[in-house]
Amino acid sequence: MAVLIVLTNWSELGNSGKKTGWYLPEVAHPYHVFKNSGLSITFASPNGGSTPMDPSGYEAFKEDPICKEFLEDQSISEQLNSTVSLNDVNSALYNVIFYVGGHGPMFDIPDCEASNSLVAKIYESGGIVSAVCHGTVGLLNVKLSDGSYLVNGHNITSFTNEEEYAVNLMEAMPFALQTKLEDHGANFHAAPVFTNNVQVSGRIVTGQNPASATGTAEAIVKILNEK
Repeated sequence: MAVLIVLTNWSELGNSGKKTGWYLPEVAHPYHVFKNSGLSITFASPNGGSTPMDPSGYEAFKEDPICKEFLEDQSISEQLNSTVSLNDVNSALYNVIFYVGGHGPMFDIPDCEASNSLVAKIYESGGIVSAVCHGTVGLLNVKLSDGSYLVNGHNITSFTNEEEYAVNLMEAMPFALQTKLEDHGANFHAAPVFTNNVQVSGRIVTGQNPASATGTAEAIVKILNEK
C-alpha cells in the first residue's frame, strides 16, 4: 500500500509580506500514522524539488514530540528537499493521495492540472483521496470523467471561514475555501474553531485543521484495512 503526500511549493502569503508553506503537524502527524501502519510514502509537489515549511507552524509545534522526531529525521529532510513533481507521478502506483495544509496550497494547488488529474485518476481507480485543513483545496477543482465536481454531494471539511477570520488571514487568501467548496456542491461540515473534525465520505477523507491531522490519517488507514 502506498500513499502520495502532496506539499506546496508556495512560500509567499499573498501580499501580506509574510512567509507561508506547508504546516508542520499536518505532515508530521499523518506521516507518523502512515509509517507506523506500514505504508510506503512518497512526497510530491507541483514543481518538485524543495518545499517550504510555514514558519508559524514550526514555532507553534517545534516542541511537539512527533514533529521533533519528524524534523530530526535526515532521510525525511532529504525527501522534503527533493520532492517528485506531480507531472512525473504515475497514479497507478498509489492507493492514497493526501494533501497537506498550510496557506501555501491555496496559491499553487487549485489550478494545477497535474494535481487535479492525479486526484481524479486515483479516485476513479478505487483509491482514497484525502486532505487536511487548506489541503482540501487539492480536491476543490477536481472534475470526474462525467464532468461533475469530485466534492459534489460529499461530506467535506477544511479550514473554515470562521477559522480564517480568527487568524486574520482571510484578506490574504485568493478566495474563501469553505465558500468555494460549497459552491462546488460539497456538504460542508464545520466544527467549532480549531477542534478535531474528520469527515469520511466514501473514499474521500478530509480534516478541518491541525487538530484533525492525526484523525484524518487514522481514518484513511481504517479504510485501507477494510479493503
